[in-house]
Amino acid sequence: MKSVEILDTTLRDGAQGAGISFSVDDRLRIAEALDRLGIPLIEAGSLGFNPRNDEFFDRGSRLRLKHAKLCAFGATRRKNQTVDADQNLQNLLKANTPAVSVFGKAWGLHVEKVLGTTMDENLSMIYDSCAFLARRGKSKRAIFDAEHFFEGYLADRDYALAVLEAAKSGGADTLVLCDTNGGTMPSCISRIVEDVCKKFPGVRVGIHCHNDSGTAVANTLMAVEAGATHVQGTFLGFGERCGNACLASVIPNLQLKSGYNCIPGGNLPLLTSVAREIAEIANVTLPDSEPYVGGSAFTHKAGMHCDGMLKTDRSFEHIPPEAVGNERRFLISEITGRTALIEKVRSFLPNIDKDSKEAKLIIDRLKQMEYEGYQFEAAQASFELVVRRELGRFAPSFRLVSYRIVDALPFEDGLSASATIKIRVDGTQQEASCRGNGPVNALDLALRQALSVFYPQIRDMRLVDYKVRVITPKAATAAMVRVLITSADHERTWTTVGVCEDIIKASWIALVDSIEYILNKEL
Repeated sequence: MKSVEILDTTLRDGAQGAGISFSVDDRLRIAEALDRLGIPLIEAGSLGFNPRNDEFFDRGSRLRLKHAKLCAFGATRRKNQTVDADQNLQNLLKANTPAVSVFGKAWGLHVEKVLGTTMDENLSMIYDSCAFLARRGKSKRAIFDAEHFFEGYLADRDYALAVLEAAKSGGADTLVLCDTNGGTMPSCISRIVEDVCKKFPGVRVGIHCHNDSGTAVANTLMAVEAGATHVQGTFLGFGERCGNACLASVIPNLQLKSGYNCIPGGNLPLLTSVAREIAEIANVTLPDSEPYVGGSAFTHKAGMHCDGMLKTDRSFEHIPPEAVGNERRFLISEITGRTALIEKVRSFLPNIDKDSKEAKLIIDRLKQMEYEGYQFEAAQASFELVVRRELGRFAPSFRLVSYRIVDALPFEDGLSASATIKIRVDGTQQEASCRGNGPVNALDLALRQALSVFYPQIRDMRLVDYKVRVITPKAATAAMVRVLITSADHERTWTTVGVCEDIIKASWIALVDSIEYILNKEL
């Protein structure tokens, strides 16, 4: 199998993305996650750039990495300065990493307008820097990033190639072609990479693409097809402006579709868990639509699709989800087919038949509720309760007698609301009052305080997420709203939904379901 070397630059290029800020511990955890997956090179930034980078290089040198090597990053020497006097190059050596990446300009516009130097001096800067690193034992892993290479090539092919020649002659073992502005199209990438590979036979040629035209992954794949054997990107596409090529897509595309070895084959099922871990560390939501690793990557909703999937996995999926550690899901909605819906019901009521009266009752009830504004795609707990109620297989754990909520200004001790609730359990009435940070919080606390007298296990339950969606915005403050509540205990997480014109009532519906779901699970 052909091999492609992967360099992940999440810790360097990815950290330049808007809203991304990694602590030192974050960086160490990401490095360990990438190593676990089998990424061979992790670009870690520049020593001397800021205190966090310096601490990372210090602590990172003590990481026990099985697959990955850390790579320091920096620029060529400054214009009209010797390499021995250049602090940036000295820092590349002080980082003491097994590999280094040094970048230089390949576009005359940048040479003259940004660097403010001559074309010849720029070539000398590149040659001198690579030679400086080579003389100090870095030649085996000296990577040269030709910044703005494709714009430079299109403006002056001979000069762009001369830039690569200067790096190679200086001792760089890898020549990386950077689509820094992210504006080059796939066909152009392919043509230029093929030309470079012919010009530099036997040299490792790399590709580094930004996503400003939405083609970073496609450009990367085209570059490999044209001869590139080194690929750079960020694991989830984080990066400046529109981001970088997303390695969570590039790796499975190359390994599963094109026959290239990128990471150890047995590690590919770790792809989804590593993606979710890195998203969590970065404090971002992994898009459901993310190819391969997103929550919806193998999710089916339309009736025809669900029916086809139940007959043969290959009907509407390009790979088995388990190949990348993901899983298949069937969503429940008004367009879900009977077969798929009943398959979902069988996960908790195994004796239901798709042609039975019960199946028709369930489908009719779900369609009516979705017409009213309910959605069960993200509220599987409420879906299960709807089915049980419709089939007479549900016994409520309590009855509401009344609740009263007061929301007032000014706040007392930072708490804006109070709730008093009366419930009845098996003929016994219980009352509780609580103050909270808003009416829903107060109601939640009062309900659980009252119920814990009868069901002490709910003391371990907590509300972890609360979302409100306006369904009929034209109605303004009288609009119908949908509330999603996600709850958790020490072992499980579940989501429920409520719909009403009154946001407190919608919240109450979802809140009751969240408690009834866990209590019924224990029956």
